[in-house]
Amino acid sequence: MRRRLYFMLPDVPSARSMLDELLLARVEERYIHFHAKDGTLLPDMPEANFLQKTDLVHGAEVGMVIGGLSGLIAGTLLLLFPPEGLELKTIAVLIAGFGGALFGSWASGMAAAAIPNSRLKPFAEGVEQGQVLLIVDLPLRRVKEVEEMIARRHPEIRFGGVEAHIPAFP
Repeated sequence: MRRRLYFMLPDVPSARSMLDELLLARVEERYIHFHAKDGTLLPDMPEANFLQKTDLVHGAEVGMVIGGLSGLIAGTLLLLFPPEGLELKTIAVLIAGFGGALFGSWASGMAAAAIPNSRLKPFAEGVEQGQVLLIVDLPLRRVKEVEEMIARRHPEIRFGGVEAHIPAFP
């Protein structure tokens, strides 16, 4: 299980130095991401991906729940009040629920893909001013160690919080 930590760095050179320090602390590069104004990061710095910059994952999750519930309700209503000449089985409720979950996830995910990640909203102003957001995904046992290392070596860096829930696939 991993936790996502957020840090605001003053500029790109300090972000580059932080990348080196995290790599020396044996944090894999695939768990380190930077979010900055377009075109300001160096080419060798790992940039935050589409899933981290948008609300796609959250939107798909919400859409799946709402779509699944809507599908179950629609399937139940079809079972209770079937169209004339149609005989439905109980499995129709499950199929409607599954179909609703798929459709809701897809539709809501597509809409949420156009929205910036709500978790990054507190950092948006700093990013526009030229600061760099560092996003690090760490195992739970290493969170305190890395927080202390960064606070000790870089007092100018602002800690932005910890996100407890990290989706498994990004």
